[in-house]
Amino acid sequence: MADSRPIGVFDSGLGGLTVVKELKKYLPFENIVYFGDTGRVPYGTKSKETIEKYAIQDEHFLLQKDVKLIVAACGTVSSVAAHTGDNLPVPFVGVVEHSVKAAVKATKNKKIGIIGTAATISSGAHEKAIKKLMPDAQVFANNCNLFVPIVEEGWYNQNDAVAVETAARYLEPLKTAGVDTLIMGCTHYPVLEPIIAKIMGDTVTLINMGEATAVYVAELLKEKGLLNETKNPSYSFFVSDKHKSFRSQAERLLDSEIKETQVEQVDINSL
Repeated sequence: MADSRPIGVFDSGLGGLTVVKELKKYLPFENIVYFGDTGRVPYGTKSKETIEKYAIQDEHFLLQKDVKLIVAACGTVSSVAAHTGDNLPVPFVGVVEHSVKAAVKATKNKKIGIIGTAATISSGAHEKAIKKLMPDAQVFANNCNLFVPIVEEGWYNQNDAVAVETAARYLEPLKTAGVDTLIMGCTHYPVLEPIIAKIMGDTVTLINMGEATAVYVAELLKEKGLLNETKNPSYSFFVSDKHKSFRSQAERLLDSEIKETQVEQVDINSL
């Protein structure tokens, strides 16, 4: 039986749209409700307690939209506060586990790199998951905190001097380490993928957490009989700040038109 309830997706800001893009690719008939916490971005520099609080609020908001599944399209939440989804009435999916599986499968020299926010890297979530699957793997991690504000500002053109120079500095230790696989451990980072790929070179496989997660969500919905069969899916976007800015950036990231009526600003603290 078809289930037309939407998939709920949340992130600290724009980055989770990279997951939405992949969900639309692998699940073209699914309705999607997205919440971007643009008023409190970034999450990656916040304390564990604050990240947990924000995650719970975001999940509660999506549950009010009668979603059938929630995706924490945020590397920080998935690394630090995934437990907040343990007792939800709907399936909860993070982005760490599936990207790690993809990285372990892809690596040939067992040298895996991870880039993420400070909170993600300090949590050690990716490294622990990698070591569980591949005990002899060498893991090299670096936090890239400036990537999130760069993406939120829209400075991700391949020739943008700020983005290119920042990426070069962050990625140099990983190049020196000789990693052949790199997990982009924040959903904002695939926006910078052309720049990251150019710096790392053709021999390094980049792991997009959004794609790995979308593939898993497609399998999960099919397994649970929750797929939607409607041919005209709807997409709704909610933000906590910068309504107009979000819409123009979202259109650019999703490569599709978003009507003004599809985006609504909400006060997440009052819900």
